[in-house]
Amino acid sequence: MYHHPGEPVRVKMPRQGEVLGIVEAMLGANKLRVRCQDDKMRLCRIPGRLRKSMWIKENDVVLVKPWDIQKDTNGDIVIRYTQTQVSVLKKKNILKMEY
Repeated sequence: MYHHPGEPVRVKMPRQGEVLGIVEAMLGANKLRVRCQDDKMRLCRIPGRLRKSMWIKENDVVLVKPWDIQKDTNGDIVIRYTQTQVSVLKKKNILKMEY
């Protein structure tokens, strides 16, 4: 998905219960360690429906949906943001973390 100049950038904003984070480490088996914007480290997984279509590396900005049960320690990856989307999030002051 490439962005053409002059075309508006579509960015999925964090909804209620979702938090932005930065991937700290890849742990294998579709698990990763994410430093979230609410100052919590979460063990996140890539859900099966996204596993083949989403390639995530360290330092990528992701949207995390914390689990209902262990919400402070675990979560699922909802989306990985592109560099263009990250710059929009920073401009709108939604992403306040440095990576």
